[in-house]
Amino acid sequence: MKHSPMTATALPPATRRHFLQATGTAFAALLASGCTAGAGLATTPAPSSPYSPLRTDPAGLLDLPEGFSYRVLSRLGDAMDDGGTVPDNADGMGCLALPGGEIALVRNHELKPHHDTGGPLAGGYDRKPDGAVLPGGTTTLVLDPGTLEIKRQFRSLAGTIRNCAGGTTPWGSWLTCEEDLTLPGAAATRDHGWVFEVPADAAGLVEALPLKAMGRFNHEAAAVDPATGIVYMTEDRDEGLLYRFIPDAPGRLARGGRLQALALPGKGLPDSRNWSGSRMTVGEWLEVGWIDLDEVESPQDDLRIRGAASGATLFARGEGIHMGEGELYFCCTSGGAKKLGQVFRLRLPQAGPASLQLFFESTRPDQFNFGDNLTVAPSGHLIVCEDQYTDVVDNYLRGITPAGAAYPFARLRRQTELAGVCFSPDGLTLFVNLYSPAMTLAIRGPWAA
Repeated sequence: MKHSPMTATALPPATRRHFLQATGTAFAALLASGCTAGAGLATTPAPSSPYSPLRTDPAGLLDLPEGFSYRVLSRLGDAMDDGGTVPDNADGMGCLALPGGEIALVRNHELKPHHDTGGPLAGGYDRKPDGAVLPGGTTTLVLDPGTLEIKRQFRSLAGTIRNCAGGTTPWGSWLTCEEDLTLPGAAATRDHGWVFEVPADAAGLVEALPLKAMGRFNHEAAAVDPATGIVYMTEDRDEGLLYRFIPDAPGRLARGGRLQALALPGKGLPDSRNWSGSRMTVGEWLEVGWIDLDEVESPQDDLRIRGAASGATLFARGEGIHMGEGELYFCCTSGGAKKLGQVFRLRLPQAGPASLQLFFESTRPDQFNFGDNLTVAPSGHLIVCEDQYTDVVDNYLRGITPAGAAYPFARLRRQTELAGVCFSPDGLTLFVNLYSPAMTLAIRGPWAA
C-alpha cells in the first residue's frame, strides 16, 4: 500500500465522555442549508427517547425530531472527480480526520459482478473473465467539516464483490469487508471473501491487497481495539461466529497474525441466538474465551463450522460493530426469541478475560426490527440502522439508551435500508447512507440531549 497509514487520525472512541469533551456547547448547531422537518407529527416517541416526536419531512425522505436537520451530500449518478459517477448500493461507511482539517468519508458499495461500476475502472483486485474490473469497492468523499462542502469525490477501491461493512482503524484507514465467497469461474478470476484496507488519505484507487490472514468468510463489519490493535469482526450468517484477529504487528495487518473465535466456556453456551429457548438473559455478563482457528483461508467456506465444532459460540447474522472505550457493541440482525434482533456488548479489560453481555433483545417489530450498522451518539445512546424488508414498511434509525431501552430516532420514507451510520470526529455530524438508490446524508442537531 503506497499511502502511509499514519497520516490520518481515526474517529476517537465514541463514548459519552469523549463526545462531550469534543463538542461542548456546539451541539445545538443546525445545517444552514439542510432540510428541516415540518410541523406534522409522525411518530410519538417512546418514553425513553430524549427527543421530541418525529416530525414529518415535507420532502418525504427522513423524519427527524424537532431541532434536527439533514442535508443530502451525494447520490447515485453524481459526477465524481475521477471521471466516474457515484455507484449504487451504498452500505458501510467510516469518517476519519485528514491533515489540514478536512475529513474523509470512505463509503462501501455492495455491488455484485453484474452491477454497474459507475464508469470505467483502470485497476482493482479482480476482473470478470471478459477483462472488466469487478464493480465492488469504495468511494471516498473529502469534506470541509464545518460547511460539509465536498472537496473531492472519487473511487478508492475496485475489483471486489459485495463490500458490505467494515470499520475505521486508529492509524487512519478504513477496513472494507467482502460479504461474498465467490470462487474463480463465470463471474470472477480470483477467490473472494476478504478484508481490504483503504487509507483515508488516498488520492485515488489504492492497491487492492486481500488481508488473507484475517480469514475468508462472509465478512460484515470490523472494529479495532486501539489499546491492542486487535481487530474484532462479525459474520453475516445464521450460524456465524464473532472473530478476533491478533496482528503480528499492530497497525500492520498485512504482516499476518492469528485468527480466533469467541466462546463462552464458563456457561458452556454454544448458541447465543435464543431461537430455541432463552439461553442468554438480557443484562447477564458471561466470561469469554477464545478458540484458535486454523486453515483460515477456508477454501471450503467452513471456517464457522470448524470453529463451532471446537466450541465457538454461534451468533445470528452478526452485522454492525462499534468500538468504544474498553468495550464494543455489535448487532445480530435476526437474533432473539422473536428473531427481530439482538445487540451484544463485549468488555475488553486491560487485564483479565473479556466478558460478554446480551445488552438488548427486541420483542416487537415496532420496537426494533433487524438492526445492522451502529454507532454511539454524544448522549451515550446507540444509534442503529434498520435493514428489514418485511411487511413493516419503513426502516428507522433506532436509539438505544444506556439502560437498554429502544426508541425511534429517525424514520426513512423510502423503500430501502439505512446503512453506514457514523459520526464526524468532532461529534457534530451524523452521516448515514440510503442503500439504493444510493444517497449519503448528513444530520445535525442537539446530540447531547
